[in-house]
Amino acid sequence: MMNRFLSKKVIPFGFILLFGLVSEAQTTSTETRYNPITTAVPFLTITPDSRHGAMGDVGAATSPDANAQYWNPSKLAFAEEKYGLSLSFTPWLRQLVSDVNLAYLAGYMRLNAQQTLGASLRYFSMGEIQLTDQNGTNLATVKPNEFALDVSYSRKLSEYFSGSVALRYIRSDLSGGIGSNSYVPGNAFASDVSFFYNRDISKSDHKQILALGINLSNIGSRISYDNGSNKEYLPANFKLGGTFTTELNTSNSFAFSLDLNKLMVPTPQLTGSGDSGKPVISSIFSSFGDAPGGMKEELQEINYSLGAEYWYDRKFAVRGGYFNENQYKGNRKFFSTGLGLKMNICSIDFAYLIPVSQNNPLANTVRFTLHFNIGSVAKKEKVEPESSPAAPAAPAK
Repeated sequence: MMNRFLSKKVIPFGFILLFGLVSEAQTTSTETRYNPITTAVPFLTITPDSRHGAMGDVGAATSPDANAQYWNPSKLAFAEEKYGLSLSFTPWLRQLVSDVNLAYLAGYMRLNAQQTLGASLRYFSMGEIQLTDQNGTNLATVKPNEFALDVSYSRKLSEYFSGSVALRYIRSDLSGGIGSNSYVPGNAFASDVSFFYNRDISKSDHKQILALGINLSNIGSRISYDNGSNKEYLPANFKLGGTFTTELNTSNSFAFSLDLNKLMVPTPQLTGSGDSGKPVISSIFSSFGDAPGGMKEELQEINYSLGAEYWYDRKFAVRGGYFNENQYKGNRKFFSTGLGLKMNICSIDFAYLIPVSQNNPLANTVRFTLHFNIGSVAKKEKVEPESSPAAPAAPAK
């Protein structure tokens, strides 16, 4: 009986919240071909930090910071500081619930001029859920949650090019610790493979940088909540993006970014669900040509993001962006904006999401991020002894 309540209340709750991103009610008729792709653990696709959230969810080729661990770990090979640490918090779907949150901790350490190690922890809390039996009697209060722990290794392959491999452990407990032998928390392992190209293309006194990035993420085992009887795909994703940065003068700079994303999982067929029994690697390759609507529908599965970032004196940033998902594949469309303030030892970022349509569950979504500029502190401490007064000369004998 407990298993019945878990399947009827807890599991649907988690997926309804996460797939409640659709801004308008849609129909599943073959006439409109509304056919979104669904996966397990969709929290892995939620933008975790404020800077990139304010730029329309771009990040494949933006300048590196600690949050590159999520967007493209190979960017860390070009990080300017020796160390970086970032903490982000996102209240999620506040139009529907008041206690669902995403927390993200990310950091990196440069081993030398060519190699960098990165790590991150994502924790998604679905709040409290009251379980009841068929008669409405309260059984228990549970707190479903999911988390992902990542580590990455990035290396410069040339002066302008880098690559990275990331490993990820995922745990999804949709029952909040209450269950039976037929229902267990899901566990999975995944990996990312990414590359980054970053080059100064200046042809005048104004510095100009072109960056390109690609990240194949969440490639790994399928996840099961019933001891392997049924398995769901992870949100394997293909991300491709570019960023052009130009400095007008020593105090003003602009960056413009474009990202394209496509899930590399089977498309649901109009006669039923997708092929859930296909091996992961086979499903990745076939995902580029399995849409029942042919190439037209395959192109509909590509989301795009546009973002811009302005820096004044490398201390104050203004950001904006736009995210677009096809109306038949989820219909997430929103603008975003945000601010950033960089101080000596830390930086603060804020982002705000503005849906295109009314009554959108994503309305009023805000993000907060705090960066610690550990490398800057280390440099300052290293310089201070040099600027101290010289020791008095020893008296002449």
